[in-house]
Amino acid sequence: MWHKALMALLFGLVEGVSEWLPISSTGHLILVEHFLDFGVSDEFFELFEVVIQLAAMLAVGVLFWGRLNPFSRRKSRAERRGTLSLWGLCLLATLPSAVVGLILDDWLDAHLYRASVVALTLILYGAVFILIERRRSREALILETEAITPRTALLIGCFQLLALIPGTSRSGATILGGIALGLARPAAAEFSFFLGIPTMLGAGLLKGAKFCLSGNRLSAEEGVLLALASLAAFAVSLFAIRFLMDFVRRHSFVAFGVYRILLGTAVLIVTLL
Repeated sequence: MWHKALMALLFGLVEGVSEWLPISSTGHLILVEHFLDFGVSDEFFELFEVVIQLAAMLAVGVLFWGRLNPFSRRKSRAERRGTLSLWGLCLLATLPSAVVGLILDDWLDAHLYRASVVALTLILYGAVFILIERRRSREALILETEAITPRTALLIGCFQLLALIPGTSRSGATILGGIALGLARPAAAEFSFFLGIPTMLGAGLLKGAKFCLSGNRLSAEEGVLLALASLAAFAVSLFAIRFLMDFVRRHSFVAFGVYRILLGTAVLIVTLL
């Protein structure tokens, strides 16, 4: 049990860091599970991944509660409408991945959730990150999250489809997609964080329903593992979000692209040996 508890904390730590940085949380979790024996069933691990991602998403609600709460008495009527409009944009941007993910969920789990796919995707999108940043020349047209149009939100949601392939990075795809569509980096990062809430909530409900409908039930041990990993993911996310928001105001994503290429290459070499 102690081994599994330490592994759960490690998974939570990895999730809390990699969910927000554009380095693919799902990819990193798959790699950790591939190289270190967690000792749990495949069905539980699928649920485990999504639950700790949801725990990480709770950090967004805590850090941005003032921005995301449409019923705050401190807000004027116009500000409340603006907050509701922001939630509407997030739901609109969620639609592409919700539809495609629902259709392809089982196929993706069966064919793409493996270390070799993660390695190749890390390398490919690492190169894309660097290319986009190097060729980015125009000034940002959208400086605030509230200025995002429905069309732009839907297009960012289409970029999020790329993250259905493990190793891509949901935050990386949506942030760089936002930048390519004219958003300033801070606005793109904020919208990516907000978009993650309905996205991961939907994914969590889907995985939870599949887990229960398959006749599975959480054991007491599995419940403890989920709790430990979720607490770790939430706590670390509080720091990771602050770090990324500060980072994107001053730096590009080239360093993350380089990291992805190096990590992907190392994993590919190890898996081929």
